[in-house]
Amino acid sequence: MAVNASVAFDLPPLPTYTLSVREPLLPPIPDSVLALMLPIIAYWGLSMVYHFIDVYGYFEQYRLHTPAEVLKRNKVTRWEVVRDVILQQVIQTIVGLAMSYFDPIETVGREEYDIAVWATRLRLVQKAIPPTLALVGVDAVGLAKSMSQSGHTMLAGALAGGSYPGVVQPLILDSGAEVVAPAFASWELSVASFIYWYLVPSLQFMLAVSILDTWQYFLHRAMHLNRWLYVTFHSRHHRLYVPYAFGALYNHPVEGFLLDTVGTGIGFLVSGMTNRQGMLFFTFSTIKTVDDHCGYAFPWDPLQHVTSNNAAYHDIHHQSWGIKTNFSQPFFIFWDRLLNTQWKGEVKLRYERARESAQQQVDMDAAQANAAALPPVPRIEEREHEKVVVSPEGPATRTRLRRKTVDSLKGPSHGVPGSVLHN
Repeated sequence: MAVNASVAFDLPPLPTYTLSVREPLLPPIPDSVLALMLPIIAYWGLSMVYHFIDVYGYFEQYRLHTPAEVLKRNKVTRWEVVRDVILQQVIQTIVGLAMSYFDPIETVGREEYDIAVWATRLRLVQKAIPPTLALVGVDAVGLAKSMSQSGHTMLAGALAGGSYPGVVQPLILDSGAEVVAPAFASWELSVASFIYWYLVPSLQFMLAVSILDTWQYFLHRAMHLNRWLYVTFHSRHHRLYVPYAFGALYNHPVEGFLLDTVGTGIGFLVSGMTNRQGMLFFTFSTIKTVDDHCGYAFPWDPLQHVTSNNAAYHDIHHQSWGIKTNFSQPFFIFWDRLLNTQWKGEVKLRYERARESAQQQVDMDAAQANAAALPPVPRIEEREHEKVVVSPEGPATRTRLRRKTVDSLKGPSHGVPGSVLHN
């Protein structure tokens, strides 16, 4: 077919595409279901690692609380914690399945098209360069010619408004005619690919994180400022004065639904994530929440250093003296700083007093247990039965016997002074 060079293009044409249903990441499990499974697996997997560390006493130097505090200060058993966490995860799964029922089917096949759309946007930005530079007296076209002569052809093309005469592609029109059309420069496609594959998903993730942090901060703070909300719902979570990893989602079922399930759901929907992006968002949020309740301040834990919101920061909120501060969770502390709800007092002595008090209670319990385990002391008869002997000596002998019996009752072991008995 002859080339029809008379066809003019202002911008490189966008490629065609054919859509197909996205295959599951782990067949036959749908991605929407896997997005609900991974956070639960991550929750219990990471929690059991911390539980193993607790049980065998590793890394004691990094513990925020002693085992005595876990034993004496918490007002809930571990079984009750496990039960309520499982209940919340069941509710979370049911809600997630219901939402996924209304989700559109995810497709693939238009990735190159979307990248070309971003490349087109880059080309339009370049077209705005010459008139923008002209406003400050710069001849963009002349500068582009100079740059081209120096060998910087791509930079020259950008300064000239996205003009790349040598970058073309063959194209077959719907009529069957074959023409030569402008194409995108390699750098435009590279930048567009980076935007599509990395920048946009990163911005979506940060938007979802910001929504979740904002949602949880204000709802969490409301549950502390409103007595009814606190007593009815949030006080259950604060029965853990000494948090541990698998107690991270120990909440009243209503609070767990509103705070975690709804919060992450809104972040996921508003940010426009795919199910695979949701897997990362849901799982990472869960890991961060567990890490914030782990009870350890590890110097090598990246999650405790990327942001100021970490296990030590959130642990202050679980103490009676810090319960009205440090509401932010699970990622950043922006709202605490902005609204002046960040704890700024001394903590070292407060933690020391709590440790000492808990240890004293443990020592007292141990002493009482040891005392109860001792064999009972045989009871010593206070008075032996005297055999009465009739003596021919008469009253004098009976007087000596009476005096002997009285003397046997003297002394502090009876609690009665002997002088009283003699009167």
